[in-house]
Amino acid sequence: MMWDGATEPPEDEGGRTFMEVISEKYSPENFPYRRGPGMGVVVVPTVVPQGSPMKDRLNLPSVLVLNGCGISRAGDQAEIAAFCAHVMELDLSHNKLQDWHQISKIVSNIPNLDFLNLSSNPLAGVALEPRCAEAFSRVRRLVLNNTRVSWDTVLALTQEMPELEELFLCLNEYTTVSDSVVSCPTLRLLHITDNSLQDWAEVCKFGSMFPSLDTLVMANNNLASIQDSGDILQRLFPNLRSINLHNSGLNQWQDIEKLNFFPKLEEVRLQGIPLLQTYTNTERRSLMIAQLPSVSSLNGSVVTDGEREDAERFFIRYHLDYPEEELPYRYHCLVTKYGKLEPLAEIDLRPRCHAQVEVHCEDKVEQVNIRLDQTVAELRKQLRTVVQLPTNSMRIYYIDKDICSAFGPEEMKYSTRALHSYSIRDGDEILVVPKTK
Repeated sequence: MMWDGATEPPEDEGGRTFMEVISEKYSPENFPYRRGPGMGVVVVPTVVPQGSPMKDRLNLPSVLVLNGCGISRAGDQAEIAAFCAHVMELDLSHNKLQDWHQISKIVSNIPNLDFLNLSSNPLAGVALEPRCAEAFSRVRRLVLNNTRVSWDTVLALTQEMPELEELFLCLNEYTTVSDSVVSCPTLRLLHITDNSLQDWAEVCKFGSMFPSLDTLVMANNNLASIQDSGDILQRLFPNLRSINLHNSGLNQWQDIEKLNFFPKLEEVRLQGIPLLQTYTNTERRSLMIAQLPSVSSLNGSVVTDGEREDAERFFIRYHLDYPEEELPYRYHCLVTKYGKLEPLAEIDLRPRCHAQVEVHCEDKVEQVNIRLDQTVAELRKQLRTVVQLPTNSMRIYYIDKDICSAFGPEEMKYSTRALHSYSIRDGDEILVVPKTK
């Protein structure tokens, strides 16, 4: 019975071969649709070895997703070469591969392989022989997340991968890394989150190993501090454009300031660090932007010119009450740019709820406190006891003390209109005129 790809395949004690899985998943019965020109569909010619389980053809795309299929061995290498010559991306994550020799058999027979994902295969403590590492020479993107692969194995692979550009090493329990005699000058992206790299000295080794590093993703490593001087940082990471230190252990502003020594750094991700826990969200972003003048993207959001100027002015005012000896270096730079700014005036923008007005009725004048959230009809009821008139026997007018001379009194004739819509202020007048019969 063929596996349709939607359910778990049957497994024997030794696992399954790579060729067994693709012969079932991509057979014409289970994968019947061709993908069209250029999509990597293979029609196998009549030179297939006698007894091949694949009969005469497989509909094989150029991107193979074979995660969680119980694969532990390669299978027939001649068949791999015949069917997979066009394959460019291969996902073998969550399988049972624990022998680099078997993995190299698969990879060496896929000449156009660009991307390989081996995540969550049990590779801890498995030695990699140099001749096996040579099979990976054409791969440009390699994913080894949650494999517990040793750092020595990582170095052995990178030394045999002259075109490697992206390397993923998350969840591998690294606490230290060792230097490499041979660098990997092509690597642009290193994704090494969720490990235990706490000492900056370990991070420095990436600089010498990967001199062209463009993006370093180190979230969830509890990195304690950035300890090197500016000169060393500039020399170690001359091409670093983006760094992710989410949920690290950084707790000093000096660590943030040191990021400015990376000469090409323009994108920073720094959330969940102890240093920022006591600040509001607005304070966090403003203080960070002001400290990082060359960064154009912070935590995934573009920093506009207007936002930067507001943040830098905020930074100056935030430190106005600090003692001179505690002022950060960046404060003096910004004071040179903007001058020593005065504190912003505190303006209460909340709507007024009450007003003290003068109520005039014939010869009587009385100070009355009125609620501004009430309607004209409700004001009439309040004024009954003041002017001793029933509500239906009074006409009321609002007099703005500042513009009355220009516009005169305004009759408050609409019973349902709210008083706040008149913009009544303390000292204004309410004129009550008895209606004539």
